[in-house]
Amino acid sequence: MATAPAPEPNIVLPSPLVELADERVSERDVRLYLKRDDLIHPELPGNKWRKLKYNLDAARDHGHTRLLTFGGAFSNHIRATAAAGHYFGFETVGIIRGAEHLPLNESLRYATGRGMTLTYLDRTTYRRKTEDDVLDALIQQHGPGYLIPEGGSNGPGVRGCAELPRELAIDFDLICCATGSGGTLAGIAAGLAGDQRALGFAVLKGGQFLADDVRLLQRAAFGTETDNWALEHGWHFGGYAKRKSELDWFIADFAARHGITLDWVYEAKMMYGIFDRLASGGFARGTTIVAVLS
Repeated sequence: MATAPAPEPNIVLPSPLVELADERVSERDVRLYLKRDDLIHPELPGNKWRKLKYNLDAARDHGHTRLLTFGGAFSNHIRATAAAGHYFGFETVGIIRGAEHLPLNESLRYATGRGMTLTYLDRTTYRRKTEDDVLDALIQQHGPGYLIPEGGSNGPGVRGCAELPRELAIDFDLICCATGSGGTLAGIAAGLAGDQRALGFAVLKGGQFLADDVRLLQRAAFGTETDNWALEHGWHFGGYAKRKSELDWFIADFAARHGITLDWVYEAKMMYGIFDRLASGGFARGTTIVAVLS
């Protein structure tokens, strides 16, 4: 039985857009704006809310009271789905990649605190998570529910992300986002106009497959593909949920300069990549860039 919903969350849309004052940017004759999607809601930030909102509508429309979804042990999507269940009256089940490790990390403690039931799949089985026998076993174990893919990246999720560019009341050339499952990049690119382009910074090692995923997601959401986007693969820092000392230094320096602590799994890698490209002259003078903080 679904839980009674908590008071409806205060979703802040459009999220703030602020220009970043940084001499490393201005000396290259570039303008850099931050799209502060991290301020949409403390528990449903950024692309997580954008991906979930139409999935929640679909779950209700199909009469479901339970959400089942997938993610790693540090997944922001797992956290956000747990929060969505809490606020909108859904039971939630998180299917976690790998073995259980106790005590739970902060992300999974938060999810269980919001009522989510956790279950675990070994990595071999997890790679088969979209296959019928694996899904049937999960539904038999936990009961029927609305399945949301890893990262919330499906047609409804992409359509939610496609709404972001229309909130930008400035002329810009390039919009950047961190890319884990491809849904945010697919949606943002689909929502662009004219000569605007999108650039995704892959947070996965060996994430070249993401290009195919972006195209598949665009077709699922809109029936067509766009060619106004690209992927960067040089700033994953060892892979998903991995970090190196230079990334930690960048996070601390950025916080000291701008009062913003970047998420080390996603946005810090994107911002590091942007500043690395700036330093090497990788953006043409006069370029206006928007970086999405989710």
